[in-house]
Amino acid sequence: MDFLSDYIAREARTADLLVIGRGSGNSDPFRSLDPGDLVLKAGRPVLLVPKEGAASFPAKRVAIAWKDTREARRAIADALPLLEMAESVTIVEVCTDDFSTKIEDVSSFLGRHRIQVKCQRLQPVRDTSTAQCLLQFVQTQNIDLIVAGGYGHSRLGEWIFGGVTRALLRDNPICRLLSH
Repeated sequence: MDFLSDYIAREARTADLLVIGRGSGNSDPFRSLDPGDLVLKAGRPVLLVPKEGAASFPAKRVAIAWKDTREARRAIADALPLLEMAESVTIVEVCTDDFSTKIEDVSSFLGRHRIQVKCQRLQPVRDTSTAQCLLQFVQTQNIDLIVAGGYGHSRLGEWIFGGVTRALLRDNPICRLLSH
């Protein structure tokens, strides 16, 4: 008897990628998988597949949710094989102020891996969160896969995830690759 995320994280030592679907919402912690918990513990990229409508995984149009953090850098490195196969890759940065994190540097890094990318800076409109802005872009661009860093801290009674990570962990109609 063990928590499912602990068990899978231990068994992930030889995995390149963990692929999980959305569960049934079972409240029993021994019978349900908490994807956020797994992202934090696995040390491997986790591909979250939507509950319904995931008969295939084309990953032709990929969006990288960029924030200049260790987790985002890790997610890009983990996603390189998928990015190399994609037809279109866009680095998306949601700017809540005039500060720029030089996404062109990330574009150059990916260019050295022969991955052609577009850079897109988004400015959220009034009363729109960073997560909502990102998800609206993803929807309008028909993105197949979001690559993002899983920001958060260990469980101490409650989850302390950033707003974007929390939104990506919720039921979503497209695949998400998260790394921590």
